[in-house]
Formats: sequence, C-alpha cells, structure tokens
Amino acid sequence: MQKAKSGVSLFGRGSLLETRRVADILRTETAGGLLLVAAALAAVILANTPWSDSYTAVSDAEFGPSGLHLHLSVAEWTADGLLAIFFFVAGLELKREFVAGDLRDPRRAALPVAAAIGGMAVPALIYTVVNVVADNGAPRGWAIPSATDIAFALAVLGLINTHLPSSLRTFLLTLAVVDDLLAIVIIAVFYTSGLHLAPLLLALIPLAAFGVLVQRRVRSWWLLLPLALVTWALVHASGVHATVAGVLLAFTVPVLRRDGGTGPGLAEHFEHRWRPLSAGFAVPLFAFFAAGVTIGGAGGLSEPVTIGVVLGLLLGKPVGVLVSSWLVHRFTRAELATGLSWWDVTGVATLAGVGFTVSLLIGELAFGPGSSHDENAKLGILVGSVLAAAVASVLLRARNRHYRRLVEEEERDDDRDGIPDVYQRGDTE
Repeated sequence: MQKAKSGVSLFGRGSLLETRRVADILRTETAGGLLLVAAALAAVILANTPWSDSYTAVSDAEFGPSGLHLHLSVAEWTADGLLAIFFFVAGLELKREFVAGDLRDPRRAALPVAAAIGGMAVPALIYTVVNVVADNGAPRGWAIPSATDIAFALAVLGLINTHLPSSLRTFLLTLAVVDDLLAIVIIAVFYTSGLHLAPLLLALIPLAAFGVLVQRRVRSWWLLLPLALVTWALVHASGVHATVAGVLLAFTVPVLRRDGGTGPGLAEHFEHRWRPLSAGFAVPLFAFFAAGVTIGGAGGLSEPVTIGVVLGLLLGKPVGVLVSSWLVHRFTRAELATGLSWWDVTGVATLAGVGFTVSLLIGELAFGPGSSHDENAKLGILVGSVLAAAVASVLLRARNRHYRRLVEEEERDDDRDGIPDVYQRGDTE
C-alpha cells in the first residue's frame, strides 16, 4: 500500500515504549471489564428476582455526615465517590498521552480526537431527534449514548480472542480517554444544578496544596489523600458533580521526571497504583448498583428514551467514529497503515458503541435515579451495548484470520533481544 503523503499513517504503530505501556493498561482494563460484565449481569438478575427488594434496600441505604452534604445512599456513594477514582485515572492517562505519549504529536492526536468528537456528536443527535419528535420531555438525556466504556469494550475483545493489531487497540483506548474528557466537560457544564461558588472556590485551596506537593514529587499518601478527599467533598458541596474533582486532581500531577530521564514519571506511578482499584473495584461496584433495571417495570423497547439510546450506541457511535476517521484521512491525505482496511476501522468503531459506566452516570444525572426515564435509559444502555458488542464481534471475527497472519509475520521478525525489528528499523507504520 502506498505510504501516506502526509508522512503519518492512520492507525500506525506507535513507539515501542508506548506500545508496551498500552499493553499493560489493556491487560488491567480487560480483567476489569470482565468484572464489570459480571457485576452488571448480577445487578440485572437481582433486580428481576424475588431478591429485588433486598437489592433496592441496600442500594438506597444512606450513611455519612449530613452536615457536609455527604449523607448519601450506597448507590450515590458509588456514583459520586468511587467514580471519582475512575476519572482520576482517566485524567492521568489523558494528561500523559498529550504530554509524553505518542499523541503529543498533533498529527497523531488528530485522529482519536476527531473520532471521539464525531462519536459523541452523532449519537447525541440521533437521541435528540428521536425524543424531540416524541415530545416526551426527555431530550435532556442527549449525552447518554455518547460515551465509550473501554473496560467493557476490551472485555469483549478478550472474549472473542481476536488478534486485533495493537495500533487499533491503542486507538480504541485513546478514543475512550478523550471520550471521558468530553463527558466530564458535558457533566460539568450541562448537568450541574444549583452551583454554589463558596465551596467551589474553597476547593481551590486543597487542590492547590495537592498540586504543590505532587509538583515536588511527594508521594506520601498520608499527605495527598486527605487533600484529595477535602477537594472532592468541597466540589461535591458546590453542586458540580464530584467526579470532576478526580480529573482536576489528576491534571496537577506531573508527567515528566524531574531529572529529565525516560523512566515513568509521577503520573504513570499513580496510574499504575490506582488503575487496578478503579478497574477491579470502583467501576464494577458502581455498575452493580447502577445497572439493576427491572425489565418488566421499564417502559420497554418501544419507549423513545430506550430507542434513542439503542440507536445512538448501535448506529450513532460507529457512524460518528467512522465518518470522522474518514474525514481525517480525506483532508490530511494520510493512508491506512500497511495491512489494515476500513473493515478493521468499522469493527473498532462499532465496538466503541459499547457504552456503559459513563452512560449510566449521565442517565442518572439527566433523569434522576429510579425515575421512569432513567429505567428506560438503563434498558437502552444494556440493549445497545450488547447489540454493539455482538455486531463488532461478527466484524472482528471475520477479520481474525487477517489479524493472526499479521501477528505471526511480526513474531517471525523478532530477534532474541526481545525488541521487534520494526522498532529497530524506526518504522512506525
């Protein structure tokens, strides 16, 4: 295949260091994704069995200091508290990608950023059109089908055992990270009600102290964790969703080493420490209390909210990602990396329609936990994600032989030094 005229290939191979780092992340996220699937399945089963009352009672049980606006239900603690860990890790990953990762190159960053924007805009448009036509007062949930759940998506990849090229898996990971950033902006701007400036301004004090310490490369948890908790509590009291605090804290952490070396910096150190807790505990526990939709009690697949979410995830996501990727190809004159085809991109774009964690969160913020619209949104998220995973599995399995051939050829080129020849040649396509 002819090389890209622009000097950059779409879905090209990143640096060896970046590829190995992404491989470590993917292993953690894939394992976490399997736990996420199990937690969601358990929630749906419990919500539709004689144990549903016990499940609801535990979910609605409240605890915490009421004077600090922290007398919350168990479900609210998982959504406001545990998901802050998830977004802290996402913030670390995002900052690292654009400061020291392969995406510090604007030419490489253009593709996942454009794909993420398109992958959020088209599902939102589809959902809005469906619900405006229905005139049911539910367009407020327009952002529900816009997010990609990387853990769930990678769990699907693990289950179908595909030899998807690392460059496409890196693209999927980066797309999901940018998705998370856009979701945080949407949550902060569109789903913040009753803003209180005093606690928001007070939150800047512990946030700044946290930033000063990490800039000095302080790693002591007994210093940093109390500042992070105070920042989170004040952001929560301000009316801004508390998960925003996780991103703000992550953005203060330095990526590069103070001595200028090439080893992992503080951001990567924190990411390594906190990612297993996020993927293996925080996100699955949130899913367990958020995904418990009563199938018979929801309005069903005929409800506009459900239809809008399903169409947004199943059609809007892949169309938005695929069209945006093609536009980058069209206007930058970059070609697909050697060995890849647009069927590969279509499969990954369809897999991006597996939305779950952030979609469930936005559904609760838009309609209120337990409301009829929220129940319909949950049903749409579950159905849309399962259908997107099924279609993506068919597409990727059809390409599995091609992926295996690429992997086998690459392995034959490896030397005993453990470094693939493609990196020693400096070929990043």
